Amino acid sequence: MKQRSKKLKKDAAEMDITAFMNLMVILIPFLLITAVFSRLTVLELNLPPIGSKASLQEKIKLQLEIVVSKTSFDIQDANLGVIKRFARTEDNTNWKAFTKVLVEIKTRFPDEKSITLLLDKKIEYKTLISIMDRVRSADVIQFTSVETVELFPNISIGDAPEKPTVISKGIKQ
Repeated sequence: MKQRSKKLKKDAAEMDITAFMNLMVILIPFLLITAVFSRLTVLELNLPPIGSKASLQEKIKLQLEIVVSKTSFDIQDANLGVIKRFARTEDNTNWKAFTKVLVEIKTRFPDEKSITLLLDKKIEYKTLISIMDRVRSADVIQFTSVETVELFPNISIGDAPEKPTVISKGIKQ
């Protein structure tokens, strides 16, 4: 019986964690490097708070909005209405005139940094990104050099208001 118990009592085998340590040595720097690059590609947006309303005591200021539909860009003030309308198609947009109007608005309101993009539901993602790039900054020719001017870096995004449809008898829905 003594011999039997000696056979059952063996030394505990040590775990070999060398392969796991090699994996961690490679995986941790890879994750740290990719985390830094993914942070650089994120666009930060400021979404308006739900149900926020301006108090009556506040001074009326520019609340710049761009309503983007399939056929036009409407640059407008939320209080005053449409400032400028640009006809557009998916293939053809007059970006020079669009940027020129934004630069003019920025020269009149140099402290304004916010803009709201109101998009139709059928607008493509690449159109949204193109508008955001052009709204954030613009290249302006100053004498013999080209300067990049910051326009409206604080961008909010929302849904465009639906236009009422007209039935043949002139009744709006």
